[in-house]
Amino acid sequence: MATVVAQSHFIFGLRTGVKNNLLYFDEQTVIFPCGNNCVRYNINQKCQKFIPGTERSQGMQALAISTNRRYLAVSECVEKATITVFDLQHEQSRKRKVLTGGEIAVDKFVCMAFSPDSKYLIGQAGGPDWTLFLWMWEKKKVMATVKTSTDGPINQISFNPEDNTQICVSGNGVFKIFRYAGEILKQSSTFKTDTHHFLCHTWMSTEQVIAGTDAGQLMMFESGRQRWEMNVTPVQKVSSQSEKQDCNETFSTLPRVTAIVGYSNGFACSAGPGTVCLFEKREEEDQYKKTKEIKIPPELFSNDPSSAEQQEISTLCISPSEETLAASTDRGQLYGISLSLAELNKGVCAQFEHLSHSSHSSVITGLSTCIRKPLMATCSQDRSVRIWNFETNVLEMYKEFQEEAYSIALHPTGLYILVGFSDKLRLMTLLIDDIRTFKEFTVRSCRECAFSHGGHLFAAVNGNVINIYSTTTFEDVLNLKGHNEKVRAIAFSADDSRLVSCGMDGAVYEWNTLTGARESESVLKTCSYTGVTMSPDAKTFFAVGTDCSLKEIQDCQILKEVRTGDVVCTTVAMSRSGRVLFIGTSIGTVRAFKYPLPIQNDWIEYQAHAGPVTKMVITFDDQFLITVSEDSCLFIWKIIDKEGQGLKREKELIYAEEILITKSDLEEKNKIMLDLNARVTELQEENKYQLSLRDIEYKEKINELTEKCIQQINSLNAEKEVLKAEKEKQQAAHVKALSEVLEKHDKEQQDMESSNNQKLMLEYEKYQELQLKLHKVQQEYEQQLHSVEESKTRALEEMMQSYEAKLEEKMMLVTQYQDEVQQKVREFDEYIKQEEEDADMEIHEIRMKYEQNLKEEKKANTRLKVELDTTTKQFHVLQREIENRNLEIEKLKQEVQKLQSVIKALENDITGLKTAIQKRDGIIQDKEKSIYELKKKNDTLNKTIEVMEFRAEYMEEQIEPKENEIQDLKEQMLEMEGELKEFHKTNTQLELKIAELNLKLKTKDKEMHKEMRKLKDFEVFVFMFKRFIYFLYNFLDFIEWPDVLKEHIRELYKCYVESSDVVEKVAVDTDTQKENHRQREHYEKIITTLKNQLTRDTNVLQANNTKLMKDNVILMKEINDLRQELRTVRMQLHNYDSQSSFNKSSANTRGAASAGRNGLMTKQSLEEAEKIIQFQRLEIQRLKQEINGQMPSSRTKLPPLTN
Repeated sequence: MATVVAQSHFIFGLRTGVKNNLLYFDEQTVIFPCGNNCVRYNINQKCQKFIPGTERSQGMQALAISTNRRYLAVSECVEKATITVFDLQHEQSRKRKVLTGGEIAVDKFVCMAFSPDSKYLIGQAGGPDWTLFLWMWEKKKVMATVKTSTDGPINQISFNPEDNTQICVSGNGVFKIFRYAGEILKQSSTFKTDTHHFLCHTWMSTEQVIAGTDAGQLMMFESGRQRWEMNVTPVQKVSSQSEKQDCNETFSTLPRVTAIVGYSNGFACSAGPGTVCLFEKREEEDQYKKTKEIKIPPELFSNDPSSAEQQEISTLCISPSEETLAASTDRGQLYGISLSLAELNKGVCAQFEHLSHSSHSSVITGLSTCIRKPLMATCSQDRSVRIWNFETNVLEMYKEFQEEAYSIALHPTGLYILVGFSDKLRLMTLLIDDIRTFKEFTVRSCRECAFSHGGHLFAAVNGNVINIYSTTTFEDVLNLKGHNEKVRAIAFSADDSRLVSCGMDGAVYEWNTLTGARESESVLKTCSYTGVTMSPDAKTFFAVGTDCSLKEIQDCQILKEVRTGDVVCTTVAMSRSGRVLFIGTSIGTVRAFKYPLPIQNDWIEYQAHAGPVTKMVITFDDQFLITVSEDSCLFIWKIIDKEGQGLKREKELIYAEEILITKSDLEEKNKIMLDLNARVTELQEENKYQLSLRDIEYKEKINELTEKCIQQINSLNAEKEVLKAEKEKQQAAHVKALSEVLEKHDKEQQDMESSNNQKLMLEYEKYQELQLKLHKVQQEYEQQLHSVEESKTRALEEMMQSYEAKLEEKMMLVTQYQDEVQQKVREFDEYIKQEEEDADMEIHEIRMKYEQNLKEEKKANTRLKVELDTTTKQFHVLQREIENRNLEIEKLKQEVQKLQSVIKALENDITGLKTAIQKRDGIIQDKEKSIYELKKKNDTLNKTIEVMEFRAEYMEEQIEPKENEIQDLKEQMLEMEGELKEFHKTNTQLELKIAELNLKLKTKDKEMHKEMRKLKDFEVFVFMFKRFIYFLYNFLDFIEWPDVLKEHIRELYKCYVESSDVVEKVAVDTDTQKENHRQREHYEKIITTLKNQLTRDTNVLQANNTKLMKDNVILMKEINDLRQELRTVRMQLHNYDSQSSFNKSSANTRGAASAGRNGLMTKQSLEEAEKIIQFQRLEIQRLKQEINGQMPSSRTKLPPLTN
């Protein structure tokens, strides 16, 4: 990937067409969409943070923020409509959830809203279905859906501010309130609103909703009915049908209510183009009164200053503390106003202020930067030219013109600007506060223009001709002709000696700016080029066009072509260092390429604009990349390396600070300064005089107030004395009345005592009888409890003693087993390392299971403890109640009047106690039954533990012979390997011997054939020589007759040189050859038999070796399984030890119950372990049989090799 990357630095502009496109995050921060991003803009610090949109997004539709200001929902269209929820408290605003319509096909979500507790989210899908979705967004769960409309658009949805289940929906002929109940959204109230087009609404309370229409009406709905209706201007109450008809006739002339927002004192709503009205609630009725109008201010540098006032308000929002009101317009402007200042000046019409900067409202067509200043210039189809500072991120100046601007170029000094308008090309100066034209050129609709790097020349495109002018003389120096169609881009080289151009005819030409000659060309008619740039050395050009590729052109040839997929490239720019190349695309993204271009398609893509990128420029110091688009947004990117640092500069660039100003302007400003200074001095003197007058007035007022206060204090002291005298009189009368009442009460009390003494004696006797019965019942109950507790304690002590003895035995066995296992583990550590990892995982799982079981048992024990504690507490409570009753009986002797009511209460208490005692008896019997059952379970547990101990011993006994067998098998393996090595050695020796014997045989055969031939030749020669001598001897008689001698010699020749002699020689040779072939075939057969036997022996050895290895692996697995079983048994013993210690600590009846339940759990686990052990035994027996039946003994020797 590229080592140089681009990072979002600052964005100018606002994306229009997005519902609810302005939100408050906190008092200083607003959120708004810009391009394909959401921007968090701090108004005070003038800094931005970015929330990138989804890749390949077709556009944002709506925004929504939760009531706790933590979550942001963004509606987008990718392949299908999605809602992305971001966490704003995270530093990078990370993505939390992505919501979709699920199985329901949705093209887009037009509006959204969060619930008051931020747990739920509603989203309104677009046409033709107009389905409303309710999500529990954190779980991505669709709670309910409902169709809200049939044909008209839905403009806004919202939750009741205090009720998650109530939802309001408004649109064209639609105003409905739904309630979520039983997983269904039901319409709770209906209104006759078919004739109204509702554009917005807001909740004023849990029952009141105010809605605005496109006819300038405000309607309040409360508790399922319409309360009132009014026009925004003027405010009037509609009460009769005739008045309603009159209002309907004037709807066409009234302003539209496009946005409304409520706050604590009332609400604010739009009232036509450029106007917002504030309404406050009246104290007497549920009516609202318009208190203030706020208007958008006119633009100072516009040809038509009133055009700004014609902007329509698209969104209104109020800061969390209700200090600031912010608004966004349909032309992409942001405004704000302090509500406290607006309320102070109630009589004066207030005006908005720009929240950030004035930005373009239409397609940006031109972009340029300079060298000497940190400035950039843009022009747009909104007929404005704007100068920006990319270091301070400020709009320096702007001006609107009567014609549309198509291209712009900033002079390297930053003091002049060249703008191509629809009628002429104008060269203008940048003054301190204005942009003034001082030279015009007859070039219509100039789509491209550029200054040279030295600033002495500038080039302007006139259709398919490029005109080069002198900046000093303004003469037309050169006319570059060659393109057949319109020229789309031009660029000067670093030394201004060359200019490169591209056009819609698919041609890229390099021109000499001194002679006007065309030095190189590259024509590709299948491509219409849209952007071109060149490398710093001016040897290589880079062009992009409609064929979805980036081309590297050098020496009239295309060196490389990087395909960009199905995305059309619109513009290209290269850094002055030559390290990185940036291209803009038709989908609004920016791609960074490393240079030299890679062979494969390798780039970094950034989500930038919501429309095609029209222009792209890199600043002279390679620190910033600037892009503009058809979405009227301007992006500033910081070019950094992977370490987050800016690119290194060859020289530190110092920007100039000088500015241009005319002499007349300077004189006017000086005059204005003098006038203002004089005015300031006058105002200071006036202020001093007014302050002195106010001080005198305030002193007089203070003196008057002090006199009044002294008089009031004196009058209050007199009233206080009068009240004291009246109080003393009333106290004396009250004491007398009290004494009389007490005397009457004493007399009545004595009479009552004498009359009720006899009744009390009778009731007292009855009470004593009942008390005796109560004592008897209590004694019996205490005896039963005492006996039950003694039996429980005895049983527990016996159980604990038996378990402790068994535990000691088991611990001894466990220590022995551990010692033995450690010795065995040390021997097989090398083979068991990998297997132990898997075994540890299984042991961990088993441990977790048993720990869970232990926790459950402990919970059960705690429950039993709680039950016992409750029973004991209730018993103590009963004892305390009895004591309280005894005290009450003593008090009854003194309180005679309350005796009868107390006796009745005691009788009721006694009956309640009896029923409680009966209930306790039943509970005690149930507890005794449960204790008996727990004892039985404990016995079964002891038996299962003994069985498990026996099985553990049996398993350990089986491990030893298995390990011995493994050792024997290892020894057999070693012996077999030794024998294999010996066989290999003998085989190699035999092969060598066979080769030597073959060589010897061949040599012996050759020598034998030679000797045989020599013998035969010699014998023939001897025989023939003898005959020849004999014939010669006979021929001596014919020496005297030469003719006869000649005939005899011929006969001798015929006799000795006949064909029969040759045949005999050939016959002798064939016999020898046959003998040689026979012997050779004999030896070859012997060698083949030896080789076959050797291959058979090697195959047998290999088969035996593989069988032994497989058997060894199987035995190792069995050993590991047995070890795992042994560990499980140990774990069970450990659990048993822990359970017994737990029982020992809790020395009461609760131990028996927990032991019983643990017994049940361990019984189940023991049954499972027993099944596993039986299966392993069967498997071991089967493997033993296979080994005994198939594996040969390692000491049996292989058959000898046959010669």
